Amino acid sequence: MPLDEDVVASIYREHGPALRRFVLSASRDPQLAEDVVQETVLRVWQHAPEINGSLRSYLYRTARNIMIDNYRRAQRRPETLESGLTDHGGAMEKVDELLIRVLIEEALLRLSKEHRDVLVALHYRRFTVNEAAVQLNIPSGTVKSRAYYAVRALRTILDEMGVER
Repeated sequence: MPLDEDVVASIYREHGPALRRFVLSASRDPQLAEDVVQETVLRVWQHAPEINGSLRSYLYRTARNIMIDNYRRAQRRPETLESGLTDHGGAMEKVDELLIRVLIEEALLRLSKEHRDVLVALHYRRFTVNEAAVQLNIPSGTVKSRAYYAVRALRTILDEMGVER
């Protein structure tokens, strides 16, 4: 299959900077980050017809897998390959945490504004139901109802994105 440079360039242009920040959060090596981003874009381009769901979430999962592969490879032969990861055990946990955060943010953006506002107020700002009702200028019962349906919708969206619980 010939390499469609326009498709690769488009993926890289749209998602490259965010992917680079994501990889740099686990690695302090800019060259390693650039290598991971390039490999991620190429892998995603090669598997594009097979991608079910969000391209962005697939990109982040692919980058995470590449970083894990690099780390494991470095552990097998540490004298010949430097991974560039600062705290190896903690770095992978941090990558997983960042990936989950990115996926949840993307899922939240797919919710209606009303549902998103309630979840942000209750779960991120840690408001009580009454505080959220005042902040959002809606009755407490509406806050509870929207929260219930928002969580259900969020679970469905995360399932569609391939996020395992």
